[in-house]
Amino acid sequence: MAYRQQAPCEMDMTPMIDCVFQLIIFFIVTVNLEKNYKEDIYLEEAHYADVSSDNDRTMTVEVDKRGLISLNTVPMSPSQFQAIVQRRYNMMGEFPILIRADYRTMHRHVRTVMDICSATGLYKIQFSAVKERKGNKPRPTG
Repeated sequence: MAYRQQAPCEMDMTPMIDCVFQLIIFFIVTVNLEKNYKEDIYLEEAHYADVSSDNDRTMTVEVDKRGLISLNTVPMSPSQFQAIVQRRYNMMGEFPILIRADYRTMHRHVRTVMDICSATGLYKIQFSAVKERKGNKPRPTG
């Protein structure tokens, strides 16, 4: 039997490169480079507090002066917040929570968020505050 030489096998890389570029464009467009915070939340002053840094796993929860809970400026009910926290806990395990509450918020609204977190099994809860107001402006009243 005679041995036949086969032509070298070539692979067209164009479709793979197209897919990679489309994935890169997709991730660049969908990534959120800036944290979305509500502008009408005024944090309490904490002159002697330690400065802590957020990590990528931290979930930031905002509670405005009326007690409305929001994630990434999206308002939600306590039951919706609990479902989101439970789903993330089931997927990732334990993660830290940062609560940004307005200084005029009644404690019972902040406690609702804390109770939801502890019922889920999350105990790394931090509170956001400002070291001092910019320009020595007094905080708003009302």
